[in-house]
Amino acid sequence: MGWFTKLLKGSSRGHHGKYRDARISDNHSAGELTDIEKEEIDRAIALSLSVEDVKGKKVVDDESQSEDDLQLCEIDEEEDEYIGKVQQEDDDQLAEIQQDKDEHLGEIQLEEDEQLARAIQESLSIGSPLSNAGSLFQPFPHLFPPVYRTCAGCNAEIGNRRFLSCMGGFWHPECFRCEACDLPIVDYEFSLSGNHRYHKSCYKELHHPKCDVCMNFIPPNSASLIEYRAHPFWLQKYCPSHERDGTPRCCSCERMESRDTKYLLLDDGRKLCLECLDSAIMDTHECQPLYLEIQEFYEGLNMKIEQQVPMLLVERQALNEAMEGEKNGHHHLAETRGLCLSEEQTITTILKRPKIGAGYRIIDMITEPYKLIRRCEVTAILVLYGLPRLLTGSILAHEMMHAWLRLKGYGNLRPEVEEGICQVLAHMWLDSEIYSVSGNEAASSSSSSSSPSTSSTSSKKGKRSDFEKKLGEFFKHQIEADSSSAYGDGFRQGNQAVLKYGLRSTLDHIRMTGTFPY
Repeated sequence: MGWFTKLLKGSSRGHHGKYRDARISDNHSAGELTDIEKEEIDRAIALSLSVEDVKGKKVVDDESQSEDDLQLCEIDEEEDEYIGKVQQEDDDQLAEIQQDKDEHLGEIQLEEDEQLARAIQESLSIGSPLSNAGSLFQPFPHLFPPVYRTCAGCNAEIGNRRFLSCMGGFWHPECFRCEACDLPIVDYEFSLSGNHRYHKSCYKELHHPKCDVCMNFIPPNSASLIEYRAHPFWLQKYCPSHERDGTPRCCSCERMESRDTKYLLLDDGRKLCLECLDSAIMDTHECQPLYLEIQEFYEGLNMKIEQQVPMLLVERQALNEAMEGEKNGHHHLAETRGLCLSEEQTITTILKRPKIGAGYRIIDMITEPYKLIRRCEVTAILVLYGLPRLLTGSILAHEMMHAWLRLKGYGNLRPEVEEGICQVLAHMWLDSEIYSVSGNEAASSSSSSSSPSTSSTSSKKGKRSDFEKKLGEFFKHQIEADSSSAYGDGFRQGNQAVLKYGLRSTLDHIRMTGTFPY
């Protein structure tokens, strides 16, 4: 209405002015309104009414907005109050649970402390010798519920006595025993092997590898692993250090000398174990019966040697000197133990078996010179003395094959062919000796009463010890496993040819072609 009053006042002022002007100029009367003034008054009234409508609507809108804001505030306050109430209830519940848990743990701890105190008092009053800190057994039986337990050792009821819970069962202390020494295991630690239990010391004694040379437990290497060496045939275990500390080996079986045994020291520096010494051949005269046996073996193969070829047992030095004087470029092993000579030489041979003196040394070695005269392509066969009978025989069989090839006109053969076929004959002779042992034993037992004069030869060829049989297998193994091209590869090629075509056909093929048949 203020706007409307303002308009009316404005209109009055204008009206009066105009009226004055009209009075001056047009002479209108004072009580009359013009059409223009009426239109302005109508427009002012309409405008005033529209303004009032807008103000009324704004008031209503402001009141509605205030009511909405008030409702939202009330809702937020209710939600905050509800969340706070739920949070408080959760905190109260957690506090109650923690308090119950603490009270429960306190009761358990108190009960265990009381039981422990009673058990200690009872243990002190009993005074058991097994109640030490390192014992395996449960020291306080009252800590376990009273249930029925059966001993896994004696199958008797344990009751409230002390017991051991181990290996899926319960044991009386006296029933849990070591499988090795049969004494109770009272240590905290013990060893298991399958279902067998041991003291740690007993288990180490039984299962930890021990050196067969120094008799000590094989020590671990820098990587804390047990490392040892083993002979491929005898399976003798020894510390790797013994390969570098000069520990001697037997010149026959190749086993290392152990600390609790003594080897025989031969005058040429070789060492011979006492088992190999039992059947060792020590002089030329003693070797003659074996030489005749090898000749008979060749006759059985239709390979008789007609010429009389001397056979001499010699020392290592004499053998090396004879090998140097031999003009025939003959292929030999790193350590030569036999030689087939074709040249005239003077050889020092062993005439009489030496004696064994103090400290297991050879004494009273009697030798004599022997002049070789060339009557055929072969002047002599030399063999190293001091080797077991089976090894000496295999060397003789090998060298006799050299003699047979030369005497039968086989020309210069390649080393792998000549040495290979000679190794085949040595292997065949060892086979015949090993597989005829049972027959010889039966024959010697039946003829011992009727032929007492043959005791000197039967002691070397008759009944053999288990070690000598094993020794024969070892000499065969040496021939079969030789890694050299002439002796090893040559033997394997020659042996395959003989097994496939036979000895006679193989020899005929060698004569014609100089090679083994395939």
